[in-house]
Amino acid sequence: MPLPKIATPQYELILPSTKQKVKYRPFLVKEEKVLVLAMETENTKEITNAVKQVIKNCIESPKNIKVETLPTFDIEYLFLNIRAKSVGEVVEVNIICPDDGVSQVPVEIPINDIQVLVNDEHDNKIKLDDSLIMEMRYPSLDQFIKTNFDMNPDNANVDQSFELIASCIDKIYNEEEVWDSSDVSKKELVDFLDQMNSMQFKQIETFFETMPKLAHTLKVTNPNTGVESEVILEGLSSFFA
Repeated sequence: MPLPKIATPQYELILPSTKQKVKYRPFLVKEEKVLVLAMETENTKEITNAVKQVIKNCIESPKNIKVETLPTFDIEYLFLNIRAKSVGEVVEVNIICPDDGVSQVPVEIPINDIQVLVNDEHDNKIKLDDSLIMEMRYPSLDQFIKTNFDMNPDNANVDQSFELIASCIDKIYNEEEVWDSSDVSKKELVDFLDQMNSMQFKQIETFFETMPKLAHTLKVTNPNTGVESEVILEGLSSFFA
């Protein structure tokens, strides 16, 4: 007689980017092993692939979600919630007190308190002139890892950053015509970016700087100085440091 199957609960969440409902299950021991092995390598690509694979395995519906193309903040939010239902609803982090930069305070954060925050100034439509508008889409986790993305123009990887920006252009349009990014080459898009003045390019920087992000604000008191400080944790790695 075969052994019985262990029932696995299902949960729901809403994707921050599209407001789409997703049903998911906790990760299993076999998937936790994949994560542990990837973490031990300390290789960003290995860890990224492991996180994506676990998310793919744990999404029950809809099955047509392409994890590879999800924005980074969707990936982080999904993984955080899957982890919560798998190993506990609270994450423990050691916070370095800002007032002296040395003292550490252990803090427990309920995962339900960690949300994707949207900046009120954020807009994916960039007005280039009186008639021309460029509409952006969010970069995927793969794109960030591939380009080691950095908006700093003094960075040595500025060419890679321009390629990432080009890949995030969804379309360019005016009242008479629409140019879809899928119909033009990457080089044409990069050349288009090169034509911009500093004010126009600043709008692109603002798009990325104000992009939705996984974040949580908390207050900590330094046990050595008694100083209370506000600390903002951003990005998935902040909650597993």
